[in-house]
Amino acid sequence: MSNALLIYPKQPPTYWGNNYALDLQGIKAVFPPLGLLTVAAMFPSRYNLRVVDLNVTPLEDDDLEWADLAFTSTMIPQRPSLEQVVERCNRARVPVIAGGPHPTTFHEEIEGIDHFVLDEVEETFATFLSDLESGTARRIYRAPRKPDMTLAPIPRFDLIDMSEYHSMCLQFSRGCPFDCEFCDITKLYGRVSRTKSPEQMVAEFDYLYELGWRGPLFLVDDNFIGNKREVSRLLPVIAEWQRERGHPYSLFTEASVNIVRMNDLMDDMIEAGFDAVFLGIETPNPKALKKMKKPQNLDMRDDNYLFTSVRKIQQKGMMVLGGFILGLDDDDDNAFDAQIAFIQEAGIPISLIGLLTALKGTNLWTRLERENRLLDKPVEIDDTALNFKPEMDPKTLVEGYLRVIGTIYDSTLENYFDRCLTLLENLNPVPHLYKPVGKHILYAAIMGIRQRLTPEQLPVFSRYIAKVSRKHPRLLPLGIRLAGMGYHCEKFTRQQTMIRGFKEYVKSELASFNEARWGPDAEPEMEDELRKAALQRARARQRTIPEEFRFAGDGISESLAAFQLALSSEAPQSAQVNVNLPVTG
Repeated sequence: MSNALLIYPKQPPTYWGNNYALDLQGIKAVFPPLGLLTVAAMFPSRYNLRVVDLNVTPLEDDDLEWADLAFTSTMIPQRPSLEQVVERCNRARVPVIAGGPHPTTFHEEIEGIDHFVLDEVEETFATFLSDLESGTARRIYRAPRKPDMTLAPIPRFDLIDMSEYHSMCLQFSRGCPFDCEFCDITKLYGRVSRTKSPEQMVAEFDYLYELGWRGPLFLVDDNFIGNKREVSRLLPVIAEWQRERGHPYSLFTEASVNIVRMNDLMDDMIEAGFDAVFLGIETPNPKALKKMKKPQNLDMRDDNYLFTSVRKIQQKGMMVLGGFILGLDDDDDNAFDAQIAFIQEAGIPISLIGLLTALKGTNLWTRLERENRLLDKPVEIDDTALNFKPEMDPKTLVEGYLRVIGTIYDSTLENYFDRCLTLLENLNPVPHLYKPVGKHILYAAIMGIRQRLTPEQLPVFSRYIAKVSRKHPRLLPLGIRLAGMGYHCEKFTRQQTMIRGFKEYVKSELASFNEARWGPDAEPEMEDELRKAALQRARARQRTIPEEFRFAGDGISESLAAFQLALSSEAPQSAQVNVNLPVTG
């Protein structure tokens, strides 16, 4: 028997990850590694399997001593952690097999991997294992076509401790009929939405239920409604399954905005137990939406189509989470206030805002390459970094982005709680979606959040809870859950601002040092003292960043090292401190 170690590298902090609020629920990660668990189900019984999710538990030397083979599956933001995993496996002489969206796009840039099994692996994984066992395995395996989803096995959830996670995950479909310019989903999974059968999904629901899972269940499809016919077949079956068991799962997923044109389907989603949906709203700017080829977000007969769409979904009973982008070609100086106004007025508490990124292989990448606007640098972990030349002045864009996130997740959380109240005022409290919770549980949750809030946040939080208790008592459990998510989002915003601030600080310090060293009033005999003082100040500034804000790929250590090198250079240096940071997306 061979021992196969399935390693899931660490995810960096994100708005989506809820990292800073996980301990409120006594958990360690939001989602389990569904891709790896699906691959685990493809192994023959002659393999011993062990899963190590670095978001939950560290990779121990004992794990590597046990392993004959190491398998990893990663998304682009996990690259820094993957590099650390690969380095440890290489030192332990454990062969590494890599797959997932990140290696599929960037395998030519990844070192230390023995074999790549790329794309979707339902039709290639068995061949790879057979070749590996016979000693004839190639370095790279590619899928010949997009596989039939009915070939996908039930994920091996028995290999993890489900109590460590906020939500379980299942996948119904892959692919999306739309081809948004910036998105790589259609490049990875195609434009034909392939689905599992209702019977497969019921079997997966049953398996989780038998293992004891109750609570949130994320359908991870990039566009759940991409195949309307098949999702319409699925929903009544899931609704019946839920009714028979007292609705043990609260479901949420991702969908395109045109879901609002499918009234009956939304009703079926409510019956099936969906209480939230993530929409790629991107921008309220119609001109920018046209250029990014996102017609599903437009209606020529309704200038407020996106706003009315959000409101309609909320009134059905589902909370809307939104994705937004800044830095689009048709953005101007009004884009920042427009994003803030839309998010606040629509009542979208959890709004994931990012700067536009040109992902390799997308239509956007191709266009920007043709226009000679791609920068010769990797996409960075730093949320304020750009890998292309925007039409807007980059400094204006980054400052505007920071102002947007600093406003919607302001230090007092007042704007955030205002959005929560707007949501609750418009949300239909469907009984089977929003069940009563014991008073002692609610009290414990409120006190848990209070203990973590800053003094300036406490009065705002108290007023918010009082209003929800008085005006929306049935929705109080949701209101408290939103408060915990808001705590995380504000703290994550502070983290991003602080990391950005440090990098800008070392640039400023280098400029000051260069002026003192090379300027007209330079005093050569003071150079060593100036260098030492500048480095001391930079190190002191670095120490002000809380350890909980640090993560693999944050670029802080690299920036400081580049700064120190520039201080020691014998030639005049630019104030720009450049470091090659890991790729993300």
